Amino acid sequence: MRLQGKSAVITGSAQGIGMAIAEVFASEGAQLVISDINMGSAQKTAEEIKVKYGVETAAIAGNVAKLKDCETLIEASLDKFSKIDILVNNAGITKDKLVLRMSEAEWDAVIAVNLKGVFNCIKVASKSMLKQRQGRIINIASVVGQMGNAGQVNYSASKGGVIAMTKTCAREFASRNILVNAIAPGFIRTAMTDKLTEDQKQIMTSTIPLLRLGEVTDVAKAALFFASDDSSYITGHVLAVNGGMYM
Repeated sequence: MRLQGKSAVITGSAQGIGMAIAEVFASEGAQLVISDINMGSAQKTAEEIKVKYGVETAAIAGNVAKLKDCETLIEASLDKFSKIDILVNNAGITKDKLVLRMSEAEWDAVIAVNLKGVFNCIKVASKSMLKQRQGRIINIASVVGQMGNAGQVNYSASKGGVIAMTKTCAREFASRNILVNAIAPGFIRTAMTDKLTEDQKQIMTSTIPLLRLGEVTDVAKAALFFASDDSSYITGHVLAVNGGMYM
């Protein structure tokens, strides 16, 4: 198994893409910290994965926008598993509106979670990785951070920032064998997209050369690649998982 003996911290992993990443990592033998702002959901997911895959898990609640919560997350993770081999920065929110209608609070909230949250987690987790002279950091960006999208100025700015942060951190940490990469998903089938009408889904898929939405497992398998030894000579890369939406 490709992640046997490895410990991974995954933010926003109680559901959706984060949960899919957790499951794929667990299937490859990783010990997991399931982190989410909702403790009940985190505990439920952690227990289900533990039972299904037979790996050790822990549930830790926290808001990545708060540095103190990130410090608590990493400290608790180290207390549980003694090391952190893999950090997946997946936690994110949306508050979509056109620029002229977007409030300052809506801008700030998305930037705080999606961009500052990634900075907070990297800042804290990298300390132990630097000491152990190895680690993998995987940031979940977005296709709209590369191409933009009307009505998502805050979200696209945050994800574009994550891409730039990924490249900078890759340069800063490379000498200590800490690889930092990003995944930029396109339109992925989640509980959110399941609520769309068939007409809305048709409009959405018409912009994708493969003419279908992606699945959460598509993103999870990309994360597994970056977490495993298969990517040992790759850092600062942004992997597009978007069906050809942006090339």
